[in-house]
Amino acid sequence: MTDIAQEFAYDAAAVHAATDRLLVSVGKLDDEAVGEPSLLPDWTRGHVLAHLARNADALVNLLTWARTGTPTPMYASPAARDADIERDADRPLTAHLEDLRSAAERWEAACQALGPERLAYEVEMRNGVVERAGRLPFRRLAEVELHHVDLGVGYTIDHLAPEYLDAELAFLAEQRLKGRSEVAALELRADDGRSWRTGRADGAPLTVSGSPAALVGWLTGRTAGTDLATDGAALPELPER
Repeated sequence: MTDIAQEFAYDAAAVHAATDRLLVSVGKLDDEAVGEPSLLPDWTRGHVLAHLARNADALVNLLTWARTGTPTPMYASPAARDADIERDADRPLTAHLEDLRSAAERWEAACQALGPERLAYEVEMRNGVVERAGRLPFRRLAEVELHHVDLGVGYTIDHLAPEYLDAELAFLAEQRLKGRSEVAALELRADDGRSWRTGRADGAPLTVSGSPAALVGWLTGRTAGTDLATDGAALPELPER
C-alpha cells in the first residue's frame, strides 16, 4: 500500500471514530440545548450540527469529482451553503441525529468507492483551495473534531488525540498560514522540541511556544493562547479559519 493510500485509510478510520464520539455527545442533548448558543459567534448548536451534516455531503461531492473526473463543487454557491445551514439549524435533536448519521454513511460510502489510483487527483474546495482527494478525510476529521469542541458540551482541545493535534499543527504551519502576508512572522515551538516557521517570510519571527493542544487551540481560534509563551510579547491577530 502506498503512503497516500495508508494516509487515506488512517484518516478515514479516524473520521469514523471522531464521528462516533460526536454522536455520543450530541445524543446527550435535548431540543432546548440544541437551540442554545455554541462557542461560535452567532451560531447555535443547531447551526454547528447542520453545518457538520452539510459539510459531509459537500466533501462527498469532491470525492465524487475525484472518482469520476467530472467537476462537482462542494456547494452550489456560498449563499446556498449558508441557506442550508439556516434552514436546518432549528430542527429537533432527533432530526439532527438522523441527518448526521445519514451524512456519515454517505461519506463513508464515497470513501470506499474511491479507488487508490484516484487519491492523487486534485479537486477544488471552497474559496479556490486545491486539495488532493487523498487528503479529504483529514479535512473532514478537522471539521468533526474542531466543531465538536465548538458545541460547548465539555469536549475541549485537550480531548483531541495527539496524532490529530500533530497533523493539524503541521497543516496549519506548513499550509494554511505559511507565506501569508497578513499573518505575522511566527516560529511555533512545540514543547517536545519540534518547530515550524510560518506566516510572513520576511522579518524576525515571534516565537510562540507551548503544547500542540495549546498551539492548535490558538491557531484555530478555539482558545485565547493564554497558556502559550511569547517571552512577554503580545500574541498577534490571526485571520479567521
